[in-house]
Amino acid sequence: MTIKVGDKLPSATLTTMTADGPAPIKTDEFFAGRKVVVFSVPGAFTPTCSAKHLPGFIEKAADIKAKGVDEIACFAVNDVFVMNAWGKSAGAEGTVTMLADGSCAFTKALGLEMDASGFGMGIRSKRFSMIAEDGKVTALNVEEPGAFQVSTAEHALTQL
Repeated sequence: MTIKVGDKLPSATLTTMTADGPAPIKTDEFFAGRKVVVFSVPGAFTPTCSAKHLPGFIEKAADIKAKGVDEIACFAVNDVFVMNAWGKSAGAEGTVTMLADGSCAFTKALGLEMDASGFGMGIRSKRFSMIAEDGKVTALNVEEPGAFQVSTAEHALTQL
């Protein structure tokens, strides 16, 4: 079942890169007591994700945070090393927290996985964005396959 507005985010463990190497991030702790704009992409370094999705949130980070957002996070079904390299190459440091859902556990718990095997990518996340307040979904924007309209940084700004 797909998560919906009003639902509590599921418990899962994502991974982020720190100065000491990969570190687990428990979603219950990450989202607790905070307003977070989170978006997910089918894959790091893929065309729309790299040219538009992540750059849009980097460019609009100050505007988003000015609306009372504590953190902006991006996750994908990629390993932490790929997410870290992608974040560095895009200039995300200090603006967007890069999170890895390497095992697809969080994505599957959200009910937002898709089969991209036809593109040689296996099971991945659908493209979406959401706003979560204290671990509860207050806005959810899932793109139709191939679309890039409702999960943009600009659209998130209209929902804050």
